[in-house]
Amino acid sequence: MSMLNQLFNRGLLGAKCKTCLTLAISRIKLLQNKRDVQLRLMRKEIAEFLQAGQEAIARIRVVEHVIREQNTWEAYEILELFCEFVLARVPILESQRECPTELREAVASIIFSAPRCSDLPDLFQVRNLFAAKYGKEFIAAASELRPDTSVNRTIIEKLSVIAPPTDVKLNILKAIALEHNVNWDSTKTEQEFSKKPEDLLVRISFRLSIKLALCIWCYDLLNTHDFTLHMNGPKQIAVQPRPELEVQKSPSTITDQPAPSLHGNQPARHLQPPTSHNSSSYVETRRAESSAREPSPKPINEIKDPNPQSSDDTLQKARAAITAAERASAAARAAAELVNGRFSSSKQEEQKI
Repeated sequence: MSMLNQLFNRGLLGAKCKTCLTLAISRIKLLQNKRDVQLRLMRKEIAEFLQAGQEAIARIRVVEHVIREQNTWEAYEILELFCEFVLARVPILESQRECPTELREAVASIIFSAPRCSDLPDLFQVRNLFAAKYGKEFIAAASELRPDTSVNRTIIEKLSVIAPPTDVKLNILKAIALEHNVNWDSTKTEQEFSKKPEDLLVRISFRLSIKLALCIWCYDLLNTHDFTLHMNGPKQIAVQPRPELEVQKSPSTITDQPAPSLHGNQPARHLQPPTSHNSSSYVETRRAESSAREPSPKPINEIKDPNPQSSDDTLQKARAAITAAERASAAARAAAELVNGRFSSSKQEEQKI
């Protein structure tokens, strides 16, 4: 039974693998031509942005479109060579149970690239055939980039989602400007690219800490009696009775007298001008009532805070909030330095490798 399975898998790998690899090579060439045209249009558009002085848009387009498409184009070029190499040696794959050493890099690179190249479904078919031939453990080792695999380094770099370094972006912008004869000054872009990530982190953390301290200080200020006392003080001083308005509201000024209306059915009400004797007596009466009912407000200099320690407590809380904000900014700065150190060490290790 095992012999029949081996024969079945052998014939299945040979026929289907050749077909899928041939289709993958044709599709890669078609996509390469299409991507080449798109890259030319993108580079021309970026040159127009640089000429118009819109460097921020040009930087975004370089990162999001041009570099990604260019990396994919280079990765597809290597994959095309690997597919042709494996296609020419399919009989060797059929004759041996294990993957040959000279084909290990090509096979592992195809397995690694298949799920990352969604526009190449034929590579996924080849990956499934390799899984049936060599087992799931071999596929997992190549997909997860384990130490015992031989995936091509260039393919790993070109198909990764890591942001490209700033010098690469700057060189591409300079090359585009030189290609389209654009007189572009790269000083502003170099200054923008030279900003370190930890500087941005420290700046953001400092702004957040200042906002937090201000919020805590305002909240404590709203809760103190001193703030409410000063808010209510001017209102008590500003409220004064106005005799003119009281005269208009006096009941002696309104009399009900019948008058002919427009329809001749309902009587109308007329205002009678008040006499000087009635208005003066009514005003004096209203003043006496208001003074007896409400005490006279105190001046501002005589108002005392019943809780003199509230302002000191508010200042202490504000100082504590500022201290906490400084500690938060220092912690953010330390975290940024740690991230930068790890990134630089990993970069040095990659350069050594």
